[in-house]
Amino acid sequence: MREIPGAWQRTARGAGLLSPTGVPAPTIFAEMTALAVRTGAVNLGQGFPDEDGPKEVLDAAAAAIAAGENQYAPGRGVPALLQAVAAHQRRFYGIELDPQREVLITAGATEALAATLLALIDSPDDEVVVFEPYYDSYAACVALAGARLVTVPLRWRDFQPDLDELAAAVSDRTRLILVNDPHNPTGAVFSAAVRNEIVRLAERHDAIVVTDEVYEHLVFEPPHVPIAKVPGAAERTLTISSAGKTFSTTGWKIGWISGPGDLIDAVTAVKQFLTYVNGTPFQHAIAAGLALPDAFFAGVGDALQVKRDLLGDGLRAAGFEVSVPGGSYFTVANAAHLMTSETDAADFCRELPERAGVAAIPLTAFTTRGRRKEYATLVRFAACKRTDVIAEASRRLAALSG
Repeated sequence: MREIPGAWQRTARGAGLLSPTGVPAPTIFAEMTALAVRTGAVNLGQGFPDEDGPKEVLDAAAAAIAAGENQYAPGRGVPALLQAVAAHQRRFYGIELDPQREVLITAGATEALAATLLALIDSPDDEVVVFEPYYDSYAACVALAGARLVTVPLRWRDFQPDLDELAAAVSDRTRLILVNDPHNPTGAVFSAAVRNEIVRLAERHDAIVVTDEVYEHLVFEPPHVPIAKVPGAAERTLTISSAGKTFSTTGWKIGWISGPGDLIDAVTAVKQFLTYVNGTPFQHAIAAGLALPDAFFAGVGDALQVKRDLLGDGLRAAGFEVSVPGGSYFTVANAAHLMTSETDAADFCRELPERAGVAAIPLTAFTTRGRRKEYATLVRFAACKRTDVIAEASRRLAALSG
């Protein structure tokens, strides 16, 4: 059979998706979930909630379906959601947007990211700067767009980038600086100094800033500060977010991107040939969700903070060193004391379901091959589960220190 050519090879190699024999390899998330199912382990690996979102949002989806909102949405999105996103940005951040020109609805944040990279990468010489470890789709999307991935390391335990290393990574070849804040997988929330330096470097090198802010309402020392609010940033920043994390509706895949109209036009030109449109009744439901009172948005962060603290206490009781996250679903722990010199975090996570009845994800799943050793003892646990599930996981993990 002829070798599979082109973009898939670049994507697969760039994201580490090929096995040593050259065939597509299952992701670590699929592998750990399968292990959890087979062993009956508590799954703190994949980052999706085990509780439904607010009743008002679920009811709005059912009402939209019953009302016949089941056909293609307009290309840029349902008008009610375009307006709701613009109102949300004004309400929480004081950012003014034209909902008709400066907002685009997407099939989740991942499609927004993919469409942005495909739209704005001009040549194989373009570079995209990301913070490592990084959400796994970043490397795949950069490779698919044909650009070069340049990473800035985030190190244990606070996972804030070194500003000198950041400055060294950004050059005149940098087309995009991709920022995930709050950050997956580390849970870091970037400091004002980091945000300001990102914008300064983008201005200096005429780069575009693309921000992934899907955890914007899941911060533990609010408020979240979008990079678009930094002076000088708005004209060169595209802001991505989604409904899945805020409303516990990850399966609906409703996301959005906002920013300067000319950049949104470019992204729209690509997005229309990806999913075209999606989730018409769910778009109506998320429009209703974005209009919920302030107490709801404060409550989702407060509820997750309780779970974060419960998980952190359980990990410390089991002997792990813990990096306390500033936001997101995730807590990173150091498992060095539970590993031998011959094993790394991936080996540890493959053994953990049998050893303790808990599934987690190695941080090496989010790194380039060249930096795997720097994260070889670090493990990511997800706190977006019911408190009784986290308590049971903590009880099981305690056996590791026994």
